[in-house]
Amino acid sequence: MRRDIFVWSGEDQFENLDKHTQWGIDFLERYAKFVKERLDIEQNYAKQLRNLVKKYCPKRSKDEEPRFTSCLSFYSIMGELNDYAGQREVVAEEMSHKVYNELMRYSQELKAERKHHLQEGRKAQQFLDHCWKQMDNSKKKFERECREAEKAQMTYDRLDNDINATKSEVEKAKAQLYTRTHMADESKNEYAAQLQNFNGEQWKHFNNSIPQIFKNLQGMDERRTVKLGETYRSFAEAERRVIPIITKCLDGMVSAAKAVDEQRDSTIVVESFKSGFEPPGDFPFEDFSQNLSRTGSDGTISNAPKGERELAPVPRSEAKHTISRGKNKLWLFGKKPKIPSLEDFSHLPPEQRRKRLQQKIDELNRELQKETDQRDALNKMKDVYEKNPQMGDPNSLQPKISETNCNIQKLRSEIHKNETWLSEVEGKQSSRGDRRHSADNHHHTPHGRESPEGSYNDDTSQEHQTPHHTPQHRPAQPAQPNHDPHEFDDEFDDDDPLPVIGHCKALYSFHGQNEGTLTMAEDEVLYIIEEDKGDGWTRARKQSGEEGYVPTSYVEITIEKNSKGS
Repeated sequence: MRRDIFVWSGEDQFENLDKHTQWGIDFLERYAKFVKERLDIEQNYAKQLRNLVKKYCPKRSKDEEPRFTSCLSFYSIMGELNDYAGQREVVAEEMSHKVYNELMRYSQELKAERKHHLQEGRKAQQFLDHCWKQMDNSKKKFERECREAEKAQMTYDRLDNDINATKSEVEKAKAQLYTRTHMADESKNEYAAQLQNFNGEQWKHFNNSIPQIFKNLQGMDERRTVKLGETYRSFAEAERRVIPIITKCLDGMVSAAKAVDEQRDSTIVVESFKSGFEPPGDFPFEDFSQNLSRTGSDGTISNAPKGERELAPVPRSEAKHTISRGKNKLWLFGKKPKIPSLEDFSHLPPEQRRKRLQQKIDELNRELQKETDQRDALNKMKDVYEKNPQMGDPNSLQPKISETNCNIQKLRSEIHKNETWLSEVEGKQSSRGDRRHSADNHHHTPHGRESPEGSYNDDTSQEHQTPHHTPQHRPAQPAQPNHDPHEFDDEFDDDDPLPVIGHCKALYSFHGQNEGTLTMAEDEVLYIIEEDKGDGWTRARKQSGEEGYVPTSYVEITIEKNSKGS
């Protein structure tokens, strides 16, 4: 009975430890699964942030680079947000490497160690059970032999007291008693030995083997608990390590917000759209009472000397012409007429044209510098080949050198052409400034019409008429307008057609091949609907209603004062 108590008590404890250690490993793997889901969230979060930044910060060409401080600050914030996303990826990587992977590796080690300790415990238990069975068998044998010996003793005593028993029967019973007694003694000795052996093994089992196995399982479970604590700390440290960098990202966002400068943005807008045009002149007073007959009492208007009138009347036709001319200049709150893009940017306002020409010159100079450097490098390589023929054939570089020299000549020609245009623009702006300064000094603004370049004609009574061309050869055509066909089509899709301001006679035939130009025959008469803006082109309309641009030098223009705008 005592043996059963100890054995079953040990088996119960083993069963409890088996369940507990299995629960510990399951809990560790559950925490590892939690970490895996957390780092997946971090990775997805970082990916979504990067996609968001990519969506709102697409790749831009050099001309599309933002200039406003509000835009620059926004893109700076997007950059900081991209760095922030990178830190979320760092957090996910740290959790994956130092927490999740470490937990999964340690889980496999725990499983192997637990299996080993449980096998050792089962082996010890099986060995103790084996010793018990041997001791129990010897005990049963000893008990059985003792009963047989008692039977033999009783048989011998009965025959020895029986007077009718023969001597041989008594001797045989005596021999049988001796044999049984001897076997009982041997069983007793074997039982004693097995009992002593079992007691010794049982003491070892419960005092050495099992405590040692339990101690190993306890140490394994404690190490599992320590490992969980370490991974908890690593889980938090992965987040804490990136906090300084994340703080810098947030500080960068705040700095970007502080960098927004409304005054600077306004200045950029002004510089971007500054046209360089002068404001239109004052509209003249139109006196419609000239032809009214006055009585003597109220004839002050008609009888007043012409030099004493405050405002000189202007013919009605001339006033209408001035209004018509000014209509196309008032672009600030109206629809700006679309003009074909030209190579010399003459379709742009003077200030914008100057800026675009300067930008183009700078770009051409950079390209020229690249070509020059390439030519110098090729010449140096050619010299090396000539001195060391084994390194290469110098003649093989000649085609490339020739091509580079050709490119250099083309670029220099382009630079010279653009510098000429730039000088022309700067000269016009300088002369316009002188005229404006002179007008301010004299406190007088002429009432004449403004030319496309911004100059004034003081003679308001004579008609604007180009001199009759009698050259020996046809004049050179101006640069063909380079414009978007759709843009030009939209220009003529206006609901209200431009009014006729004059007419012209074709001095030469012209075949308009570019989109927006008008074909005309020699001596053909056209209506003028827009004068030359300084780019060498005049906008005209045929009698059939077709509109387009013709070279100004190809026509003789007459501006009609009495035009009613039909």
